[in-house]
Amino acid sequence: MRKNLVISSALVVAVTLILGYRIFGAQSSLPAKIRIATGGESGVYYAYGSAFAEILEKRMNVPVSAIQSGGSVENIHLLRNGRAEIAFAQNDIMTYAYEGTNLFSTEGAFRDFSAAAGLYPEVCQIVARREITGIPELRGRRVSVGDEGSGTELNALQILDAYGMSYTDLNVDHLSFGASVAAFREGKIDAFFCTAGVPTPAISELAAGGEVRLLSVGDAHARSLISQYPFYSRQKIPGGAYPGIDDESATVAVKATLVVSNRLSEQLVSEILKNLFEARAEIARTRAEAGDLSPESAVDGIPIPLHPGAEKYFLK
Repeated sequence: MRKNLVISSALVVAVTLILGYRIFGAQSSLPAKIRIATGGESGVYYAYGSAFAEILEKRMNVPVSAIQSGGSVENIHLLRNGRAEIAFAQNDIMTYAYEGTNLFSTEGAFRDFSAAAGLYPEVCQIVARREITGIPELRGRRVSVGDEGSGTELNALQILDAYGMSYTDLNVDHLSFGASVAAFREGKIDAFFCTAGVPTPAISELAAGGEVRLLSVGDAHARSLISQYPFYSRQKIPGGAYPGIDDESATVAVKATLVVSNRLSEQLVSEILKNLFEARAEIARTRAEAGDLSPESAVDGIPIPLHPGAEKYFLK
């Protein structure tokens, strides 16, 4: 009996190791948990990532946690430093990281990560007081352009440049998204840039209080921007997307993308995507952006290589 028990235990260990190897790759030890780098607590990344983490943990029986962060740029650094396995990132930011340009020119190219799936358009929203009717009217105003070195700041710089404007034309504050909302509510700033899915909950709260306008990016300026930075696309925010804002506004967008560490195996990434797409209706109950999930469009606007697990999933 004891001999049979020892043999059975050995078989269980062997099967566990084999399954672990297939799921996580040829690492000497299995990861204790999966960490998803998201964004600030008041933003879409965190809400979306938290819902996704909960579903993955339940479906895959592996501890999964959503990490609050400063957004795309910090998320890439978390992947680079081995402090996250999965991350949300704008497609422009992951391009800069992969090429070692712009925000990543100092540390150089980082290529130990890959794209897994495009999620939804991240809309460049310019929230302003009602009396401000266009981007040129931001001159001389106090404007938050996002955290210093953030993806939002780069979007702000590029949009301003399309109008022949720079920071010298504004009174600039570098505030996080949550701090921007608070400063706007307290009358400390006149406008702020936010790159996020629509509707963004905190902007909805501001709009419900009235005196809020979304500024449009003009057609000629948008064409110039897209010509120079092909990761942008034209995007409209329909009237009614936010309470009290009945007029449609036209702007530009980048794409929120799920990226993964190359340390993760093909099998694991394929399984993660399977659960993501199977659970999109469930996630959409928490974050409406999940309604944009589509296997047919998930590889559109992806400027860096797909992870082999993503290729396996989408080409199955």
